[in-house]
Amino acid sequence: MAPAGRPGAKKGILERLESGEVVIGDGSFLITLEKRGYVKAGLWTPEAVIEHPDAVRQLHMEFLRAGSNVMQTFTFSASEDNMESKYFEHVEEAVWAVEVLKESDRPVAVTMCIGPEGDMHDTTPGECAVRLVKAGASIVGVNCRFGPETSLKTMELMKEGLERAGLKAHLMVQPLGFHTPDCGKEGFVDLPEYPFGLESRVATRWDIQKYAREAYNLGVRYIGGCCGFEPYHIRAIAEELAPERGFLPPASEKHGSWGSGLDMHTKPWIRARARREYWENLLPASGRPFCPSLSKPDV
Repeated sequence: MAPAGRPGAKKGILERLESGEVVIGDGSFLITLEKRGYVKAGLWTPEAVIEHPDAVRQLHMEFLRAGSNVMQTFTFSASEDNMESKYFEHVEEAVWAVEVLKESDRPVAVTMCIGPEGDMHDTTPGECAVRLVKAGASIVGVNCRFGPETSLKTMELMKEGLERAGLKAHLMVQPLGFHTPDCGKEGFVDLPEYPFGLESRVATRWDIQKYAREAYNLGVRYIGGCCGFEPYHIRAIAEELAPERGFLPPASEKHGSWGSGLDMHTKPWIRARARREYWENLLPASGRPFCPSLSKPDV
């Protein structure tokens, strides 16, 4: 399938989702821009929007070229109340936001920073989804704090809760670009590697292709990423779901499917890696012989 950009007709997000179309979100801003030298870790305020707008614009363009349909504004931690508290770890706060946003007469999408254990008041993911939909949200799901595998478990619980309640909503997932099977209820912020030692946990592009397929099979149609999700991760989503979308993103012009570009390499053992079976079954090593595979959360 040749790269073909994206269809020209403009449709609203609900129209896209209701037709069964896959909507691909964007990825990491704070973590990525901190690594690039434009954001200071700590409060993670988005001062780069004012100080370095070209850097923010460039990252948006990279996600767009990689296949994103939706560009979210870079405003995380931009309000004083958010700097003083944790926001959307409690379903009550998310419900209040939905109720206010419904007054705009626009489609409301809301995601929570929760894992399979639910919110900070122990409200289950299923109940969170039910309350959000009853408040008026058309799209519900999770973002950040947990890796792809854990986030999909949470999405499955949300879906089950909605089905039990006889409610329908579109599902949205934007997990971390890191593997976090060992984190606690607070997510990756409690891991000792957060935030400056997470590189050994980065998901491969093949991990993300698997995540995209599993999310799609679960019934999720808005699929993206959060902290740690680089443009090549978004490209992996777009490539995995190209058969359903009918086209590849522009960034795939320089990327052979499942390593197919390696078939031109001069080394025969590297040419042998130009196949899906190799990368799909690879168990990547960290290169750190004295490091544990899992960590103990601080909380």
